[in-house]
Amino acid sequence: MNDKKKGPDDLNLFRQSVADARPLKQKNIEPHRPQPSTHPKPRQQSAVPATKDILSDEYYIEEVETGDELLFHRPGLQHGVIKKLRRGQFNIGAELDLHGMIVTEARKALLDFIDECRRHNTHCVRIVHGKGHGSSSKRPVLKNRLNNWLRQLDDVLAFCSAQPKDGGTGAVYLLLKRDSHRY
Repeated sequence: MNDKKKGPDDLNLFRQSVADARPLKQKNIEPHRPQPSTHPKPRQQSAVPATKDILSDEYYIEEVETGDELLFHRPGLQHGVIKKLRRGQFNIGAELDLHGMIVTEARKALLDFIDECRRHNTHCVRIVHGKGHGSSSKRPVLKNRLNNWLRQLDDVLAFCSAQPKDGGTGAVYLLLKRDSHRY
């Protein structure tokens, strides 16, 4: 092993020997990337802003009348689950009443409500939309919007009109996905 200290002559000699060197042009070498941070990124305050962007009023669903029943379920959902939902046999974990709201208020209230239900891992809820008797057109405006909006949300597994004791065709039972990260 050479214990000799390197002096200025060694540095000059090195510079002279590499003076004509050029960087290699090779496409196979990845550029240096900084190591990812060891600190987790902060969680989004709420899923609502992302959800607002995906809800469209242009999504076409045939309009329903005041007395019409609503029924929707994702493909693959067991028939027994749908039957139990229609009979009102799930425990209702939370409720939202949209009575008297205009469409923009109802939309925000719905998104906030769904977000809150997801954070608390609430599986079945009831939403009262009313029958439309108070609207200027005497048609179920919120019922039709709700029918449209709920179909667009991935967290929604199924919904159907409630039993008469829970609001009948003026309310829906809503089944949400369970959060698989919670025990």
